[in-house]
Amino acid sequence: MADTPRRPTIGVVGGGQLAWMMAPAAARLGLPLVLLASPDDAAAALVPDVIDGRPDADGLRALAAACDVLTVEHELVDLDTMEALEAEGHPVRPSAATLRVANDKIRQRELLAEHGVPVAPWTVAADLAGIEAFADEHGWPLVLKRPRGGYDGRGVWIADDVDAARAVVDEVAGEDLLVEPKLPIDLELAVLVARRPGGELAIYPAVETVQVEAMCREVVLPAPVTNELASRAEEIGQRVAEAIGSVGMLAIELFVVDGEVLLNELAARPHNAGHVTIEGSVTSQFENHLRAVADLPLGATRRRVAAAVMVNVVGEEDDPRDHLAAGLDVDDVSVHLYGKAARPGRKLGHVTATGPDVAGARQRATLAARRLTGGTPA
Repeated sequence: MADTPRRPTIGVVGGGQLAWMMAPAAARLGLPLVLLASPDDAAAALVPDVIDGRPDADGLRALAAACDVLTVEHELVDLDTMEALEAEGHPVRPSAATLRVANDKIRQRELLAEHGVPVAPWTVAADLAGIEAFADEHGWPLVLKRPRGGYDGRGVWIADDVDAARAVVDEVAGEDLLVEPKLPIDLELAVLVARRPGGELAIYPAVETVQVEAMCREVVLPAPVTNELASRAEEIGQRVAEAIGSVGMLAIELFVVDGEVLLNELAARPHNAGHVTIEGSVTSQFENHLRAVADLPLGATRRRVAAAVMVNVVGEEDDPRDHLAAGLDVDDVSVHLYGKAARPGRKLGHVTATGPDVAGARQRATLAARRLTGGTPA
């Protein structure tokens, strides 16, 4: 592995909201960023050095030539080229091998089961017969997932019966599907882990994530679980990070089912569940991602407030920027708008409220988000 300079230039693949939130953290640390993105992307407004290109071989090689270490804000990357760059001595963090695991839900389960990470029963099926055989053992309904590329509910189907499963099989036309039982989930958690190349870890306290129509809408810090259950979740996070050799931020999404903590999926980058750390933690996930990628000492991950609740601002008809004053007129709320054009179902920003208790923070964050999308002020 090539040595990392003391003040490395960090190349980021992507220019969306995650890179946009990395930019202020990089500026505070004095770490130069270069983006591989469109000049029209959100982060390009904050980062002067932008390589206008795609995450293909040409774009990645241009980025590698302009920086000391590469990282990503999304998974849609040419991993063969990333592997080749690593072989040529370019630090890639997280590595292509880590990204291959994080990008494939089947690989995740195969690898992590070997490391004792608890997962729900699962199988891989490319036809209706395989799905029916699994249903004979575990019952309906089932969850059918594309192994790669899905997010915010895309590429995920609930099959209540064989007819619904047949429709999915017809839609994916012979692709492999990850098949799992639909679990009676008590709540969903996420654990965020920052890890340096040498293995130093910093684990954030577990958060609760609240999903609406398979999209994360709300994140609660601290998670409303016992200390023992939170510790189990955080131990799983550490085990996963070490098993896949992550560098940078790793988000581990978990289900709690009858007191058992089960892996759902992972993302080897900063994550929506970690936006609450900007106001809620001593060191944000974005700063710790950059520290880890640059191989610098990690920052403290403990809470700096009693409670913090993040609510996503999800597009409806109105542009939240037109309602900014109404959103800002809520006490102890921080507003983050990503500069995206409004359209229904699109994540346009988020708000985070802090305070002495979760109930009050949730009420204020929900109110601010509703006002930003044109809802009637309360």
